Amino acid sequence: MKSNFNTRKLVLLSLFIALSFVGANIKVFGSIAFDSMPAYFATILMGPVCGAIVAVVGHLFTSLLSGFPLSLPVHLIIAVNMGITMIATFYAYKFLRKNGFFIAALGAMVVGTLFNGPISTLTLLPILGNMIYGLIPVLTLVSAINVLLAFMVYYFIPKSIKEKFEN
Repeated sequence: MKSNFNTRKLVLLSLFIALSFVGANIKVFGSIAFDSMPAYFATILMGPVCGAIVAVVGHLFTSLLSGFPLSLPVHLIIAVNMGITMIATFYAYKFLRKNGFFIAALGAMVVGTLFNGPISTLTLLPILGNMIYGLIPVLTLVSAINVLLAFMVYYFIPKSIKEKFEN
């Protein structure tokens, strides 16, 4: 039985986690940072599980470096939401791929931005109350930039490299 995780994939996954840590240090507003770009890229290139792992760890890096401003339990919920965001992004991309790269990328960018921005933020409404409404515009904008950068980088990766890692 062939394992889906070979050494090459494990090393690349580790690289994406390291890049996520770098992005976690580029903060925009409080604990909102550029940690999810490597997660989106890992999602597109390696699949939803790898992308979710990078997203969860990346968010935990960001919140740790920020001192868990919303509390550890809330940041754990956000980390799970980030993982779900990567899964939704992957399946939107996979579903739309038959329509060409640009349609698939655009659809996946919309899904990723909506999940990472307003949808994930609104799941915290019962816990944090109305304070979260102020986070939605900034979080949505940063998420859109993260996913756009990931698809731009993916587009320019040579096909021979993509074939080694894609599902």
